[in-house]
This record gives sequence, structure tokens and C-alpha cells, in this order.
Amino acid sequence: MDTDKEKSQELDEKYMRMALQEAQQAADADEIPVGAVVVCQGRIIARAHNLTEMLCDVTAHAEMQVITSAANNMGGKYLTDCTLYVTLEPCTMCAGAIGWAQVSRLVYGASDPRRGYSLLAPQALHPKTEVTQGILADECQALIQDFFRRKR
Repeated sequence: MDTDKEKSQELDEKYMRMALQEAQQAADADEIPVGAVVVCQGRIIARAHNLTEMLCDVTAHAEMQVITSAANNMGGKYLTDCTLYVTLEPCTMCAGAIGWAQVSRLVYGASDPRRGYSLLAPQALHPKTEVTQGILADECQALIQDFFRRKR
């Protein structure tokens, strides 16, 4: 019989795979391949990927898009009972938005040692936000590395 930790790991991987699908859509559109989903009570309520090139907007990161979509779906600005899955560690801007939205849990795949919030703004998240990192990290990182390899 699976333990609660193993079930949680399986669910995290399931939802991260959906975020990876969003990241692939971004790559297919020549956007930096970052994808995100928001889950509330076992149901995906929002999905998004980077749209910075299409919208000519430096703030159109996957996290910003998915927070807006989830808040609209929920009918309010706070996502207190939600988990946000994202393929890359959020930047400072996105971590601030995640904090302001009071997301209960953040799960990310690949770390971003240059621009990630944990290096630049480790206090940006809401104090009650639980963080899980490294879910499908190799797959998330490979998608980004392949994208930039093709660009060079």
C-alpha cells in the first residue's frame, strides 16, 4: 500500500506533467518554455504558459498568467486553498505575485540559480506558503536547455 508521501509525490508528478505540457506549448510558440497549472481541491482551475513574446509584455510569465486565470475562476484574488505547479523556479516578480495571491503551496521543477526568487528574494512568498522543489526537475530543465540550445 502506498504511503501518503508516495501518493503526494505521484500527484505532484501528475500535475507537473500538465505544467510541462503548457511549457511545451510555449516552446512551440517560440516562447521561453515555462508552464504552470493551479490546482484547487484536486481539480485544475487554471493553466498557462509564458506569453511574453506574443503579448510584448515582460510581465506575461506563466505564473502571472495562471494566477490571473485562477483568480477569475475562483471569483476572488486570493488562492489560499490552491497549489501552483510551475516548471521553473519563479522569479522575484512572480514570487511576489504568488505571495500577494496567498497561494497555499508552490511546487516547482527546475531551480533557477541566476534569477530564482530563492536567491534574490527568499522572503517574497507568503509566510504560510509551503514550497516543494525539484519535481520532475530533469525534464523541466531539459526543456529549457533544449530551447536555448536551439536559439544559439
